[in-house]
Order: sequence, then C-alpha cells, then structure tokens
Amino acid sequence: MRVNDILQRIQNAKDLDFGDLFNRSIELFKKVWVQGLVTLLLNMVLAIPVMLLIYIPLIAMGVMDGYMSIYNSYDPYGSYSQPDVSPVMLIVMLVLYLIAIAAMSTIAFGLKAAFYRICKMKDLEQMGKEDYFYFFKKPYLQKTITIALAYIGISILATLLCVIPIIYVFVPLSYMIVIYAFNPELSISEIIKLSFDLGNKKWLITFGILIVAGFLAGIVGMLMCFVGIYVTASFSYLPPYLIYKDVVGFTDNDENLQIEENATV
Repeated sequence: MRVNDILQRIQNAKDLDFGDLFNRSIELFKKVWVQGLVTLLLNMVLAIPVMLLIYIPLIAMGVMDGYMSIYNSYDPYGSYSQPDVSPVMLIVMLVLYLIAIAAMSTIAFGLKAAFYRICKMKDLEQMGKEDYFYFFKKPYLQKTITIALAYIGISILATLLCVIPIIYVFVPLSYMIVIYAFNPELSISEIIKLSFDLGNKKWLITFGILIVAGFLAGIVGMLMCFVGIYVTASFSYLPPYLIYKDVVGFTDNDENLQIEENATV
C-alpha cells in the first residue's frame, strides 16, 4: 500500500469504540494465544546466546579477580595492592553490552512483527505457514535491524527527556511494529512517520486500551500461578493490530501477496 493511501485513511479514520475493540481483542486472543506463547518463548530462547556475550566476560573477570586475590594472599606486599580492571576490558564490555541490547531488540521486534502477520492470517482465516522468522530472512533482515535500532533510539531519547515524552511515544512505537509488519516495502522514515500519524490520530483510545489490556493480562497471568503470564502476555499486543485493521485495513494486493507467499512455501 502506498504511503499517501495510508495517510489518507488515517486522516479520514472513523471513531472507534473502546468496548468493541476490547471484546474483539478477547476473541482474537482465543485464536492466537498459542502463537503468542510461541513468540514469547522463541524470544527468550534466542536471547540466551546474546546474554552469554555479557556473562562470559563477567565470569572471566570474576575468575581473574579471584585468582589475583589468592595470589596476593601469599604476597607480603599484596595487601596494599588491589586488582584493577583494564580500561580495554571496560571498553570491550561496553561494546558487548550495546551489541547485546541491539540484538535482543532486533529479535523481539522481528518476532513481534511476524506475530502480527500470523494474527492477520488467523483473524481473516487465511491458509498459510506460521513463519515466526519471516522478518529475519534475507530480504528484510537489514531493515529489521535498522528499524529496531530506530525504535531503541526513539525510546532512549524520550526517556532522557523525562517522563511525559516516553508516555507520549509509547503509543506511536506500538504502531511502528504493526506498520512494518504489513508494509515492509516502505522506507524507515516512512514507517516512523506513519506510526506517529496513526498514534496521534488514535492516541487516547490506544493508550487506554493498552493500559487496560496490559493490566488484565498481568493480573490473569499472576492468578495462573505466575507462569500463566507467559500465556496472557500476547493479549496486550492485539489492540494495535485491530486499530490498524480498522483505520488502514488491508488491500486486495495484500491478499494476493499472501496467496503468492503461501504458494511458494
């Protein structure tokens, strides 16, 4: 779908009913809760190797520190010396930490975008493969990394500007993943712009239903012996998808593209 068409649909968007959105979120959740759980578990599993990037150097530093402490205990002059952390090691740790943040954010962003595509398939009762790694394939991997970094950058900038900006961008950022999921051919700047346009247009209802959905997902998850929160977490992902569907919708070209993709699977 072209940018101008999406913008026109956003500008001409009708008012949405909170109760209707909430009820439809529940109905859609009944169809995709398994896929939401799989998405969350994949996110956790794929994050483990990334976390090792940080913990392995930390463990190595701890072992070296322990070795130096034992060595100094036999050194009559060791009591006056303390093991120092190499500046090179600190730089390496900082670089690894930044890489880990970028990698984990990219994984989460790509999996969530793929989950939205699966939501569409289940919602519209389309046949096709549940491809959780759709946006990690060669045509989209570079863009997924770039837009995930942009997502982090906007979040960090809003956080540094104190509380109010992060509350504001919370809504547009929720649409960034949805718009990318269904319009990956658009440029990064176009996706960001459309996210803020849609977020501004439907900010209040989106913020309200996201808070309510997140709160209820957490409460129900805790009532299920806390483990259930992994099952209910995806419920809070659904309102942005439904709002995007009502405001922007899907064109015949989207449906044809889906059929072609299913035929090549």
